[in-house]
This record gives sequence, structure tokens and C-alpha cells, in this order.
Amino acid sequence: MFTPKYPPQDTAPAPTTSAPNVYSPTSYAPTPAPVPSRPAVQLTAGSTLALAAGGGALVLVVGTVLVSMLLAVAITAASVAVCAVTVRSILKSDRR
Repeated sequence: MFTPKYPPQDTAPAPTTSAPNVYSPTSYAPTPAPVPSRPAVQLTAGSTLALAAGGGALVLVVGTVLVSMLLAVAITAASVAVCAVTVRSILKSDRR
């Protein structure tokens, strides 16, 4: 159970040797830069304004959601604290 299990021996064929690489000036010639298949995105004044307005709206929505979640946690914590004080006072008065 605790003895190691080795994989079977590799059965791949041995690599063949090829002729050594010989330097030739044409093998290191610089290649031209590839031509982009589509043009770059051009932003106009209207599209920039729409993009900024969309970003601002996204920030406002995310901020509203985060603040509402924080408020929900705070309200829950306050109600749990009030319940704890009430139960403590009930149990304390019951002992007397």
C-alpha cells in the first residue's frame, strides 16, 4: 500500500540528430511588422462624453449598493444589541 508505484518506461523513439545550425545573414533579417487587420478605435467627443457618463453612473450605482449593504449590517447589529439587552434584563429580573 505504501510502496511507490513507478510509471512504465517511456517508449518514445529516440530523437534523430540533424545538421548543426549554420549562420546565414538571411536567417536573421528583420521581419516587417504585421499590419493590423482592423483600424484602431477612434473616440469622438460624443462617444467620450457617453463613456464618461456611463462610468459615472456605474460608480453611483455601485456606491449606492455598498452603502445600502453597510446600512443593513448596522441596523441588524443594533437590533441584535437591543434584543440582547432585553433578554438580559428579563433573565436578570427572573432571578430575583
